[in-house]
Amino acid sequence: MSKLEKLLAKLRSRPKTFTYSEMRTLLLKLGYTERKTGKTSGSRLAFIHTEKKHIIRLHKPHPGNELKRYQIDYLIEELKNEGYLKK
Repeated sequence: MSKLEKLLAKLRSRPKTFTYSEMRTLLLKLGYTERKTGKTSGSRLAFIHTEKKHIIRLHKPHPGNELKRYQIDYLIEELKNEGYLKK
């Protein structure tokens, strides 16, 4: 099982802890690029799929590294809509 498959399986299980680092790795492996949304964006980030032009926007968690429940749910829903996770 590849790292991508492991991360997708973990996310699919709606884990209590899913870190920003894991999310970033997952999205980069799926073909997304990370962009800050402006000069003064602070913790706002956008992950843009270069071919599909699909955008996933969220706030980088702070002070910790773990995503909030609503962010995990949002990420699952977006990846389902794009066909990376089964509905």
